[in-house]
This record gives sequence, C-alpha cells and structure tokens, in this order.
Amino acid sequence: MAAIEVVDLTMTYGDLRAVDGVSLEVAEGEFVGILGPNGAGKTTTLEIIEGLRRPDSGTARVLGERVWPRNPRLLPRMGVQLQASSFFERLTAREQIHTFAALYAVPTAAADAWLERVGLVDKADSRVEDLSGGQAQRLSIACALVHGPEVVFLDEPTAALDPQARRNLWDLLSGLNDSGRTVVLTTHYMDEAEVLCDRVAIMDAGRILECDSPAALIRDLDAPARITVAPGQITLEDARAIAGVTNANEGAEGVVLTTREPATVVSYLAQHDQLDGVRVQTGTLEDVFLDLTGREYRA
Repeated sequence: MAAIEVVDLTMTYGDLRAVDGVSLEVAEGEFVGILGPNGAGKTTTLEIIEGLRRPDSGTARVLGERVWPRNPRLLPRMGVQLQASSFFERLTAREQIHTFAALYAVPTAAADAWLERVGLVDKADSRVEDLSGGQAQRLSIACALVHGPEVVFLDEPTAALDPQARRNLWDLLSGLNDSGRTVVLTTHYMDEAEVLCDRVAIMDAGRILECDSPAALIRDLDAPARITVAPGQITLEDARAIAGVTNANEGAEGVVLTTREPATVVSYLAQHDQLDGVRVQTGTLEDVFLDLTGREYRA
C-alpha cells in the first residue's frame, strides 16, 4: 500500500496558481524529496498533504486516510516539522519536548533521549528564545519525531544548520528511514537530496516537472563531464587540442576541460604525467535542477 497518494491537487491564491495539478505517490518506507526554486509550490503542496490546507481540487491520502477535512486519526501517525518553528513561550527546551511528548502519552525519558539525539542536552534548561536558529530548528525536529510517527514531513529541516549539524541530522534521518518510516522533505540542498532520497520530485510554477531517483535523473540529463587540471599542469592551448575536449577555460583552480569522453581525456593526461590534482566531475542533481528550472533569479 502507498503511504501517500496525491491526485491532481490544485491551489490558487488570487491569480497565482501555487499548486497546479500535482500528483504523487510515495511508497511505505520511501524517502522522497521535493525540490524547487522559491515560490515553486513545495511548501503549499506539503501543507495540503499534511492536512493543514484545503486544496481547491484534488485529493490527498496518507496511510489510506483522507487528510481533509482535518483527520484526527492521522495526527498521532504523522510527524510534521514546519518551515517556521513555533514553541510555547518562556519554556525551556526540555519543557518544550516534554509538553509535545505528553500530548501523545510518550514517557519523559523518551523525550529526553530525543534531546540527546539532536545534540541539545547542554541546552535542555535554556529557554527557546535563547536558542540559536540552528538549535531551535533541531528542537523543532525532535518535537516532530518524539511520538514515533509512521510518516514524517520535514520542510527544509537543515536550512539554519551549520555543516556539522547538517551531517549529523542526515545520519538521524537515514536512521528513521532505515527503521521503516516514510519520510518526505523539501530542501534547497542538492547534495542533501542526492544523499538521502530514494526519489526526488522537482517542482516549478506549481507543477512536478520530473520525479525519479537522483541517479536516473542525472543519467537522463546526459551532462558532459568537467575535468579540472591543477594550475601549472597544462596550458589552455594544449588542453583545447586534446581529442574529445569540447571546451576549456582557465580559472583559479586550474584549467577546466569539458568533455563527453572523460576516459579518453584522462588517459591523455596520464600519458603526459598531468594527473596530479586532477578532479573529474560528472553531471550532478544540481545540473538537472538548473536544466529544468532555469538559472534566472527568483524573488
């Protein structure tokens, strides 16, 4: 059975069609990411699936249940971390998560364990207003997960985190998924989606443009490889003369060669003892994202 079934969702705000015919199915235990530029409709789509907004048309089901009208049977089975965190005023981090745990009859010991899992034990007695943005974000995630939900929705969960905290959270989220939970998240980080997600749905202008595994999307793009040769290893003129090189440019990191025949080019560099410091980069999820959504600035 599918954990999430979305069929032809639409949502408009005046003249803006924020969600435009979105359909998506997520299997039980699957980790799916929703990517898109600002204003693509990611958050609105997620809020409809969570039962927080009523769509103009279309249906959304979670664990076989309709999400709208607001379905109380689903509340203990879902965990939701919103883009903007809201907490009870003047409570400490420990009091916050104990309060969330009490709503679901979860023991305080289990709530304290979640503070440890998100690295907030040393901030347990600090009020939320005294936490940094990243610390508040981690507390928000712990509160969303404290009751052991079957389906977890995370809206840009690592947006305010430093690189170390992001990596630690990746391990936590991977563990959740490995334990059989279904996870759906929105993110702007391509590396995050590539590492965590079984599939990614790329949205723009309220529509899902593509939905597949990161590897399949990259493979279908058929992007050229970029080979960076360290400074002093090769001249720009010689680089452009290599068989299989379609373009070459010089920058601070060295000479960057563009090719669809990376094996041929690397073999040439090896024959001429020019492999020191060479980096080979094939297509990435970011290339797919930019190819589908464009490079222009978004408001």
